Amino acid sequence: METVQRNARQMNEPQAILSAIWDRRSVGRLSEPTPSPEQLETIIKAGASAPDHGHLKPWRFIVFQGDARQKFGAVLAQALQARLAQQGFTATASQIEKEQGKLLRAPLVVAVCAVIDNDSTIPVVEQFAATAAACENMLLAATALGLGSMWRTGEASYDPFIKSALMLKETDMIAGWLYFGSADTQLGVNSPADEPMKYVTYWV
Repeated sequence: METVQRNARQMNEPQAILSAIWDRRSVGRLSEPTPSPEQLETIIKAGASAPDHGHLKPWRFIVFQGDARQKFGAVLAQALQARLAQQGFTATASQIEKEQGKLLRAPLVVAVCAVIDNDSTIPVVEQFAATAAACENMLLAATALGLGSMWRTGEASYDPFIKSALMLKETDMIAGWLYFGSADTQLGVNSPADEPMKYVTYWV
């Protein structure tokens, strides 16, 4: 019975899926209210439903909200200072302040990480691809829920110090920092790509 109901729902709402894809946009700064626990669970569930060759479930979701954002901002700033020192530079006060405040650009941030199984026959690139697909699923779920979102990366995503702070191995990867919150309703939405078929080649 559940399968029948799900199939009926899918048949009745194809446009809703396309709308989530076309309406999704990146919003640089997001405000309160914080997504509810129920909304967060829905977003995580969407991420964990991504295509996954070998069923390895390589994704891990690390959530930052409330004071945790500012606390981890101190870690980001420390990592920045270390990176610049390795290059022979000293971080300025404004650089440190900017780095400390990065996670404060939204009320809730999720670091989406690929925990790589190096013993698996599944190529590493495919394990990362599954995690990237999880990111997109999460953004689409947020859009469907009426939330704003942003997918960010940056140097911190590749910094061994940050990986260690997140209890990741050196071979693990951070696919992105996903920001969630409420978007300004005046920002508008994306429109489908103009002339999408110009990117298509038919092999014959």
